[in-house]
Amino acid sequence: MTRSLIEEPQSLTLVEAQKPNLTDEEIRYAVNTLHREPNEVEWAMLEAQWSEHCSYKSSRPLLKQLPSKGPRVLVGPGFDAGVIDVGDGWVVTLHIESHNHPSAIDPYGGAATGVGGVVRDILSLGTRPIALLDPLRFGSIESAHTRWLFDNVVRGIADYGNCIGVPTVGGEVEFDQSFERNCLVDVVCVGLGRKDKLVLGEAHNPGDLVYLVGGRTGRDGIRGASFASKTLTEKSDKERSAVQVPDPFTKKLIIEAVLEAVDGGILRGMKDLGGGGLTCGLSEIAAKAGTGIEIDLNKVQTREPNMQPAEIMISESQERMLLLIRERDEKKLISILDKWELGYANVGHVTKEGLIVIRRGNEIMAKAPAKFVAEAPLAPRSARRPGYLDAFADVPEPVISEDLDHTLIQLLSSPDIASKEWIYRQYDHEVGIRTIVRPGQADSALLRLPNNRSLALTTDGNSKQCYIDPYWGTIGIVSEAFCNLTAVGAEPVAVVDHLQYGDPGSPEVFWTFKETIRAISNYLNALRVPCVGGKVSFYNEDSTNRKAIKPSPVIAAIGLVEPKAPRVLQALRKEGNDLVIIGNTSDEMGGSEYYEHIHKLTGGHVPRVNLKKEKTLLRSLLRTLRTGRVESMHDISKGGLAVALAEMSVQGRKGATIDIDEVPNKTSRIDNLLFSESRSRFILETKPRSTTRIVNSFKRLGIPAAKVGSVTDDGIEFLSKGQSIIAIPIVEASRAWFETIPRAMEATL
Repeated sequence: MTRSLIEEPQSLTLVEAQKPNLTDEEIRYAVNTLHREPNEVEWAMLEAQWSEHCSYKSSRPLLKQLPSKGPRVLVGPGFDAGVIDVGDGWVVTLHIESHNHPSAIDPYGGAATGVGGVVRDILSLGTRPIALLDPLRFGSIESAHTRWLFDNVVRGIADYGNCIGVPTVGGEVEFDQSFERNCLVDVVCVGLGRKDKLVLGEAHNPGDLVYLVGGRTGRDGIRGASFASKTLTEKSDKERSAVQVPDPFTKKLIIEAVLEAVDGGILRGMKDLGGGGLTCGLSEIAAKAGTGIEIDLNKVQTREPNMQPAEIMISESQERMLLLIRERDEKKLISILDKWELGYANVGHVTKEGLIVIRRGNEIMAKAPAKFVAEAPLAPRSARRPGYLDAFADVPEPVISEDLDHTLIQLLSSPDIASKEWIYRQYDHEVGIRTIVRPGQADSALLRLPNNRSLALTTDGNSKQCYIDPYWGTIGIVSEAFCNLTAVGAEPVAVVDHLQYGDPGSPEVFWTFKETIRAISNYLNALRVPCVGGKVSFYNEDSTNRKAIKPSPVIAAIGLVEPKAPRVLQALRKEGNDLVIIGNTSDEMGGSEYYEHIHKLTGGHVPRVNLKKEKTLLRSLLRTLRTGRVESMHDISKGGLAVALAEMSVQGRKGATIDIDEVPNKTSRIDNLLFSESRSRFILETKPRSTTRIVNSFKRLGIPAAKVGSVTDDGIEFLSKGQSIIAIPIVEASRAWFETIPRAMEATL
């Protein structure tokens, strides 16, 4: 006879058990809520679920400021992925994840399991993962340690994505000294499914069976969530047990088996097991529905003998899913799982009492309300504007280079600007036959959708500008993402964010975080686009040099391209075509590659965005693209006008000449005009007969626009007052842009 659910589990005092990684206030809250002291298993569960990584206890109140509703939003923040209605019964799911701390000590395994985690998030909604993007941050590429991390992170992403047949179609990379000890490894995944087949992570139906499916539970990933919620130290390298072990071959089987069960209509709820393991999965899926779950640990298939209950509950072993089914559908599920040769176990059932009950046979090992476990008490944080920001505003302007040819070559050779082909050539970016635009061809990736629309995807970040001005730096990131979508003819429909910072207990760090939230909220409200999910990663600093990373928000954005819309790429297409600039250039050099890479100068004024005019600009640009009068197009971002034109020229193997006196601007310095990173600007290649009409259409709306040059058969040239100020052969620009990263990475061999 089993013990009553009312009976309490045997309690161990904190003297007898290992003290959990919780604050004194959290420990008192747990004891007061339960009216007793939790035992060892319960403390382990609370430590995992109440970690910053799982609970968002420092950021939850601020994240509520972000707009999350819209006519296309079916599922917003709070679930494993956001869900967007793309028409005709089809939905797209979107999520972003990171594996920063694990990748810092095991870059291959950490990056691979980061991919595995975000793929499970997409799958847990009942949708098929169809594409990946990888925003990455590393220290200086001149560092051997950085090159080792970079090489293994890229291999980990490539091997996992290639094995499961999900293409990596985009991403971006930044190199900065602040990431030397704390690389950032983010992965975005997009999924596709049917609206009527969606499955949510909610256990609404008492009596439903709880199946644990996929890989066996082992000791890898023990306390992984806690590890991700504390500062790296010199001892962190010894915590490799906190890093999970990837198994992409099992993941491929899980994807196919789960989607077959989804198609069969037998899943009533589903949750992936990532951070926090079973503790997180069980408590969250029950808490969302106001129900409870009871499981028997003896039924959990373990990979190692003699695993303790606490180890089973907080293990983050990969490739595991929780599936909820009716008892009458049990044979159907087993048949599917046997077909795909997957491990599985019926570990428990949904209850109506609202409790998480963990048994081992007849003995109750842990029992607590699901909402109590799932919803950590908030951690109040103070915020203070960093004093170093004042010094940044007053930096003296640098001396203009006497050799602007050399300056442009140096910028094209900057690791932040140079071609990332070394990365994406390692990825299978066309598997799945949905890829329309390959990495490097345009400002956003493009995928085919079944309803004849196309899906545009992009990721953007700029830690250098966010360090100097967290608010306007973040505004610029979101603007850049939307400009990238618009440049391929897509209307932005949703974003997810990943916000990465140092210790939230530092008032200066937390102030920069608050400014980021304010910026994203203001921009999205101005353009009426929702944020449907995201991730927060704190404690990205180490005790060795007491240095936090620069504020590093990343935006992943998706947009829709209407059927039969013209396809516009970056590469220049035809000699004799005109070149048109849209947008104004200003003296906004703070955080620019020109200041940072050429002059080693941190400071200045970060580019600002006119939120009142942004929507008008992007909509006007979309209308222009849909007319078919634009031959090629590129937004102007890192490196400014000179770099953007050089990239178009190199990719199209065509020359270009621009008269910079014709460029719309508010600057008196020639270097600022060439290299400013003022936002919301574009270069358009147009046929001569269409140029005047296009330019006038923007001017009528009060948007600066001008014909500034033409496509030629040789060289990249900038003129001023009839004199050549830059003249570079295409082959020289191409060599600088393509060879920088491969040459640097040869040093690792």
